[in-house]
Amino acid sequence: MARPSLNRRLVLGSATTALAQTGWPNKPVRIVVPFAPGGTTDLLARAVAPELSKTFGQQFVVENKAGAGGNLGAEAVAKSAPDGYTLLMGTVGTHGINRALYPKLPYDPFNDFAPITLVAAVPNVMVVPADAARANNIHTVQDFIKLAKSRPGKLNMGSSGNGTSIHLAGELFKSQTGVFMTHIPYRGSGPALLDLVGGQVDVMFDNLPSAMQLIKSGKLKALAVTSLTRSAALPDVPTIEEAAGLKGFEATSWFGLLAPAGTPPDIVSRVQQEVARALNTPAIKEKMLSQGAIPSGNTPAQFASLIESEHKKWAQVVKVSGARVD
Repeated sequence: MARPSLNRRLVLGSATTALAQTGWPNKPVRIVVPFAPGGTTDLLARAVAPELSKTFGQQFVVENKAGAGGNLGAEAVAKSAPDGYTLLMGTVGTHGINRALYPKLPYDPFNDFAPITLVAAVPNVMVVPADAARANNIHTVQDFIKLAKSRPGKLNMGSSGNGTSIHLAGELFKSQTGVFMTHIPYRGSGPALLDLVGGQVDVMFDNLPSAMQLIKSGKLKALAVTSLTRSAALPDVPTIEEAAGLKGFEATSWFGLLAPAGTPPDIVSRVQQEVARALNTPAIKEKMLSQGAIPSGNTPAQFASLIESEHKKWAQVVKVSGARVD
């Protein structure tokens, strides 16, 4: 049976859930982050939540529910009541990659959710511990490739979890450069970055916003960004294509709010409008841009189309890279 399009499902709400829910919200609203604190998903949720709390007069509370590459948190939201009181800060992993990577995904990224809005898109950045970079004379991506090839299987690559863009960026890098590194999945970028700084991890392709402070403080060295163009937040850092000659290399991330399928469209619309307004305020917009995030706030229909196209793109990346769940 053909799957109904996400755009069509955006207008479908259960008649029994009272579409004109004038009392919403009359209690706190949860925003589930499917990763540990400290990563970009968490940072973006905590940037948006206070603005929504002020607008709606109820607390929007961020709840971290990490595990299985974001699957645990996404599944929890998918199975929640479609009443507007549980939202998900979804990612390119939970809604673009995992269906292609996990043989038994516990939720349907298309049918189980009502897309609300894309919050932001970000490049990933290839980072190594600054101390290790100095000790091993790693100044460029080519230096790192040379080191990795001289120690096949000895270096490890951290990520925020299986199926995340951080994981897939690394797998794509491995497949295109011919280096072999052991993948170590964490329950979010926060704990992975701590081990990277501490030297327990050799390299990471993290989302730029969560790595930015450690780069600026000199604890991490940024070798390249994984977007097709340089980031305005790190203009002196080359792209992977520039630094390693990998033509067309791209592995960027995005983050957006979703609700359980069947959530009344008027609630979806109200949240989208207020997120878009918040993202356009100078303070939030400038903060995000300075950290390498590009704020969006697009419509539910536009976000739905993005999810559809990103799934097709990343399914091909999974196939070509040979990525697997560790």
